Amino acid sequence: MRIVVPAGGIGGARFLRGLKAALGIGAPATDEQTTVNTITVIGNTGDDITLFGLRICPDLDTVMYTLGGGIDEEQGWGRADETFTVKEELAAYGMKPTWFGLGDRDTATHIVRAQMIAAGYPLSAITEALCDRWRPGVRLIPMTDDQVETHVVVDDGGGRRAIHFQEWWIRHRAALPAEQIISVGADAAEPAPGVLAAVAEADAVIIPPSNPVVSVGSILNVPGIREAMVGKTVVGVSPIIGGAPVRGMADACLTAIGVATGAGAVAEHLGPDLLDGWLVDDADAGTVVEGVEVRSRPLYMSDPAATEAIARAAVDLAVELAGRGAADGGTGG
Repeated sequence: MRIVVPAGGIGGARFLRGLKAALGIGAPATDEQTTVNTITVIGNTGDDITLFGLRICPDLDTVMYTLGGGIDEEQGWGRADETFTVKEELAAYGMKPTWFGLGDRDTATHIVRAQMIAAGYPLSAITEALCDRWRPGVRLIPMTDDQVETHVVVDDGGGRRAIHFQEWWIRHRAALPAEQIISVGADAAEPAPGVLAAVAEADAVIIPPSNPVVSVGSILNVPGIREAMVGKTVVGVSPIIGGAPVRGMADACLTAIGVATGAGAVAEHLGPDLLDGWLVDDADAGTVVEGVEVRSRPLYMSDPAATEAIARAAVDLAVELAGRGAADGGTGG
């Protein structure tokens, strides 16, 4: 199968690891294998930020490190065995912001990226070059080569102002009520080379349990990407279990755009024009979304085996729905 996954954040990266296992990507080949499964990841770049002269791409790097074996498993982001000498030295010089800490190993990645940007390379080519080291087993493409940043409109008592999503998320822990979440630059952005072709050639699109607003949502905000997915077989995995996010603060993001924190509400937000199938946790069994096939099963990615099983269920549902659509003479979506 050829699978496309729009992904960002820890949940997306961990789901991708399970999806690789479910599809046998990276496993030793056997005589029975007659096909090669592939995954193309469209990575969220709305979280990207420039600090200390470096362009930082948190979601691209989290996917790359997680699938390449370099992630800090406990926290789910940053490099394993990290040290923070550079961060301490920057603080000694009084450099700000102090709320965003770069690890020494992670800084090396950002330096390479900054040098390639200065040399004129687009982000898609830079990401491909970085992946040459990590060998993630998937094709990782940024959603766009254009600069798109997620900003949050807040009112902290001193009046309404827009701050970068990273400041709202890390510095304020999403505690400042968000009045609006904006993908700055998205309207004028174009999908990165290879994105639309990958979607066109895909057998299915699987939406992982990533933040539906600032991870998956940022990707779908790039003109042409959502439109390309409509008409494909699209199966999503709910990031909400029992009315609460599996991890992180997705509920604050949903509240900001006026969407309830519920498995059904997120599916309705994504839309039946996009979704064909939706996996919810057993805690949300009975969820009904008009026009979408909803199935329930355990969705906690508690260990590699559980994560692989969730990914396999998503693939199986996609195969079932694609077959049903073919029998009906349709194409999904």
